[in-house]
Formats: sequence, structure tokens, C-alpha cells
Amino acid sequence: MTKPTILLVDDEISVRQSIEQSLQLADYHVQSFATAKAALPYLSPDFFGILLTDIRMPDMDGLALMRESLKRDDKLPVILISGHADVSTAVSAIREGAYDLVEKPFSANQLLDRVKRAVEQRQLTLENRRLKEELASQTRLGPRIIGNSPTIKQLRRLIRNIANANTDVLIIGETGTGKELVARSLHEQSQRRDHNFVAINCGAIQEQLLSSELFGHEAGAFTDAKNKRIGKFEHANGGTLFLDEIESMAISTQIPLLRVLQERSIERLGSNTLLPLDIRVLAATKIDLKEAAERQAFREDLYYRLNVVTLELPPLRERREDIPMLFQHFVLVAAARSEAEMPALDNKALQILMEHDWPGNIRELRNIAERYVLLGESYHYDLSVIMNADNNQTGLTLPEQLACFEKTLIEQALIKTKGNLPSTMQALGLPRKTLADKMKKYQLDKQRYVK
Repeated sequence: MTKPTILLVDDEISVRQSIEQSLQLADYHVQSFATAKAALPYLSPDFFGILLTDIRMPDMDGLALMRESLKRDDKLPVILISGHADVSTAVSAIREGAYDLVEKPFSANQLLDRVKRAVEQRQLTLENRRLKEELASQTRLGPRIIGNSPTIKQLRRLIRNIANANTDVLIIGETGTGKELVARSLHEQSQRRDHNFVAINCGAIQEQLLSSELFGHEAGAFTDAKNKRIGKFEHANGGTLFLDEIESMAISTQIPLLRVLQERSIERLGSNTLLPLDIRVLAATKIDLKEAAERQAFREDLYYRLNVVTLELPPLRERREDIPMLFQHFVLVAAARSEAEMPALDNKALQILMEHDWPGNIRELRNIAERYVLLGESYHYDLSVIMNADNNQTGLTLPEQLACFEKTLIEQALIKTKGNLPSTMQALGLPRKTLADKMKKYQLDKQRYVK
């Protein structure tokens, strides 16, 4: 983003020039106006900056300007400048959506601190919007294959190109890179989408049961086969069969699988009748099947039969530019599922995400996003702590954990009482000075909770 702009509105020229000079020295771009109406054309949902306005002005006052601004963008930070007599009015304005207020007289440092926080909030809002728009623009594949890195764009193009081909496909990628989601995308973009997508994990089924799972069996085909069973191949007829972790399939099962791929027909165990199939087979592996075939851990002929079209999925560490968008997507999903408010992602959290190696790839990122939504408030949205908050390992010392807990209790009380300090004191059982000291320690401003 470019340098943020501060829209400054004050009818007093001396005050306006003084504030403008302070902001420019802090490296902000400032546009100042003597009237509220002059600032209105600059306000839009994509405006990168904030509005800083005096309350008392002729014609259109600061409150009317704030209301009009929030109609155009209800997330635009508006900081009100108030005189002593305007405090009650300004507090009421905060309830209507003002970001903050600065009471005259104020120091330059006090003003710059408020402006800095407001600009950071605006930057996060615009970044979140951008990520949401990019997510929405990728609706062709639904919410599955997300990203703008060159490898992901190429992957989406390949999927579009081969979606309607009947060719079997081999999907290669590390654990957690989304191999099944790619398989589902192939199915959903194909003419087979109205038929079954059948997924089977070859490593999760015992060898002696896999043949029955895949091919089905007739009643009496073996001990305990009391009824006829339709196998996965037959159930996928007309649709798509996805064989995950195919490298773990026993050699004895690979032989009949090769025959099915070549002849497109099966015999149920215990039957002599051939059943013709119209299926597409997608297989996924996390290892080099050619190397496995060379050491006779996988049938070479099956490898070449599967390896007609290959889709390679990059690990997350090789597509880091997609991490913010993916994390945003998973946060949105987790927040919707738990009916929680979607937390913002600040620059520090973004840096932590970008520097992590992600050995668990997208699956690990999704888990961290869910943890961020569910546990974020307890750890004050400190992502470095949240990422380590597994198996009761919070990364905090006991005094730090107690401080986090204490701050959370005070925040919850302030929210519940809407910033009413006497009610908060009563709820927490604290004298006024103790509460004031703790609020100062944890940088809790009661005005933030006034609604």
C-alpha cells in the first residue's frame, strides 16, 4: 500500500495548520479542509487513510460528517477532536461508530498515538477486504484451491483443461498439501459431477480387506461374507474413484487394480461375471512412485498406467505468497462454524505466518487458523503463543499466564458492563484504585467498551 492519508477537517486555521505540521513530521500524507463538505468527495470504501475532524464547525459539523462517512464505509476510522464541553457528545458519537476522540488541549504525541492505531486498523480492514475479494474471485473451484502463486494458477489451469477427459490422473504432494481437494475439484468440474465421488485411503484398510472394499464380494465368497457387498469401484460407476496413499497398497492388490484400469471391468470376489465400469480413477501419493518401482516396492506397470497425467502440488513453504489468503479463508470458515467474531490479522501475526516452515502444509495452517479463532482472545491474539498452545504448552511462564487470565477477566467485565467502572468494580470485587492500576497495566481504555 501507498502512504496513508489523513483527512483533517477543522475550521480554525491555526489549529488546522498546527495539527497538519505534526502529522507531516510523522511522515503522514495530509489533506486538510476548512469545511466538512470539502472532505466528502475523498471518502470511499477503498480510501487508505482516516478522518480526523473537529466536532464544532459551522454548516456541517463533525458529527454529521462522521455519520455521512460511516454511511459510505462503516469501517472507516473517524477520530473526533472535542473541546471540554463536547465530551458527553463525543462519547455518544463513539456509540454511533467513531473510532476515538481527542480532547483539547492535547499534545502532539497523544494525537499521533491515536492516529497510528487508527491507521493500522484501517490497513487491516482494507487488507481483509482485499483477501475476501480474491477469495470470491476464485469461485470456479469453490473454496478449495486458493492462491495466486504461479504454481497454483498453473494447477487451476491444468485442472480446467483435463477436467472432462477420461484419463486417469496421478496427484503427487506432501502430506497436507490438499491432494483430495484437488481430486474433488477435478470431479466437480467434470461431466461426472452428478455421479459419485468415492474416496478410499489405501493405507487405512487392512490388506486382506482392501480387495473386498474395492471389488465387492458375493454372499459366501469367504468366511463371514453373509451378504453381497457392492465395492468401491462399482459404487463409483459413472463417477470418480479416488485412491489416496496408493503407495501403501499391497503388491497383491496392485495386480487386480492394474487389470481394472486396463479393462474397465471388475468381478466381485466369489463371482465369475464381469461388470463393465465407466469410471475415472484418480490416485494420490506422497512419495516418488518411480523410485518405489525401481526398488520393487510398487509395481512398475501400475506406475506407468497411472502416470498418464500428473499433477504436482507444491508444499506451502514454496508458495508463501498464498499464506495470508489461505489463513484468512480458514479464519472465516472457523469463525462462521463457531459463530464467533472474525479476529483481525495484524502485521506481527502475518510475519509469524510467513516465517514458519509449515511441515504440515495446508492442514497445519488450517488447524492454526481454527485455534486462532477459538483461543485467540485467551492469548490476546498473540499468534506465536497460539501456535505453541498445544498439549498445554502455551509458551508462557506461570506469571505470564496469570496476567493473561487476569486481563481477560477484566476485559470481559468491561464488555459486560459497557465500560461502566462502578459496575466493573462490583463485578470483579476490586476497589477503584486497584482496578485503575490494572487497567493502566494492561492498557485497557474504558472508552473502548462504551456502547
